[in-house]
Amino acid sequence: MPLNMDSKIDLPLFIKGKVREVYDLGDKLLLVASDRISAYDVVFPTLIPEKGKVLNLISRFWFEQTQKIVPNHMISTNVNDYPLECQKYADLLTDRSMLVWKTN
Repeated sequence: MPLNMDSKIDLPLFIKGKVREVYDLGDKLLLVASDRISAYDVVFPTLIPEKGKVLNLISRFWFEQTQKIVPNHMISTNVNDYPLECQKYADLLTDRSMLVWKTN
């Protein structure tokens, strides 16, 4: 079933973008990719199943590949590494989320 994320995670929302929600976890952020699709600043009503997972896994791959060249913000994409308050959402977060450091 496609995932829209709206109101499914009860954590402090930092910002909601066209295809991602970002939650504030103090010195870290939780980025969660939905299955929403957008083009030219329009979010379409139809979702693409598993799109958020694919987007997140591609991002993880490239952050891992380039981390020795350019340091990045990624901490982990493994839900088991996330703070305790995220654990109850493990089913929603698996493969579609990334824990990152806040930056200036």
